Amino acid sequence: MKYLRRLAITLALGFSAASAHAANVLVVLSDSDHLDLKDGKVFQTGFYLNELMQPVEALLDAGHEITFATPKGTAPSIDKTSIDKMYFGGDEAAMKASEAQLEEIGLLSDTASPVISLARVEQIGYDHFDAVYVPGGHAPMQDLLVSPELGKLLTHFHEQGKTTALACHGPIALISTLRDPKAFTTQLETEGAAKADREWIFAGYNLTVISNEEEELAKGLLGGGAMKFYPQDALTQAGARYSQSDAPFSAHVVTDRELITGQNPASAPAVARELLERLK
Repeated sequence: MKYLRRLAITLALGFSAASAHAANVLVVLSDSDHLDLKDGKVFQTGFYLNELMQPVEALLDAGHEITFATPKGTAPSIDKTSIDKMYFGGDEAAMKASEAQLEEIGLLSDTASPVISLARVEQIGYDHFDAVYVPGGHAPMQDLLVSPELGKLLTHFHEQGKTTALACHGPIALISTLRDPKAFTTQLETEGAAKADREWIFAGYNLTVISNEEEELAKGLLGGGAMKFYPQDALTQAGARYSQSDAPFSAHVVTDRELITGQNPASAPAVARELLERLK
């Protein structure tokens, strides 16, 4: 029923779904409102406003339909530090428009959020969806990387060659497709390194994710805490080929087969453009 309500919201917002090229895009977010750090510290987080809404707005403007999902089907959380015009090129009006659109959708509501669970997505059928998009924020580092439900979905998309787009911390979700992502991440946490899985479906793929350099530059956001490991290290040790921008926090997008990855918040608009191009 939540999926149907999402469609009603789309129509209420005035976006046409009648396009001959209309697609169904699944947006997967984290259930978590925090990230566990080293030494028992906790960082309150969620998704980044621009990383979610810039692609969502572009998709809706193009007449595509969107379904929002989290592993458990609980309403996601926003990282409040992301409500900043600097992530919108200094355009405060654009930031406020994204805030208003997010409020209109009701995504954060505990009682009226249109979000569904990944189990419900499977019931609907993976073939119903033409593409999947995973935005960043630190929250995916808490649950998406070890979600068996997400691992199953992403594996299906990989096998079918269906567009899979991820931005900033979002690409860490690809770790969920390892044979044993929990063991892999535990090894990273405890030993600082993990053994590559030669049979990983994304081994050898060219991709990007927020860089170690950018994590170091932004670690002040963690309030004195430290992450257990960085996504760049996780993905490269799993077997991916990593690429980053020449300058920290400048836009950088990498495409390889079905995969579209963006490095940082500034990359979200370019990820959206590439995603729209794939959906034509």
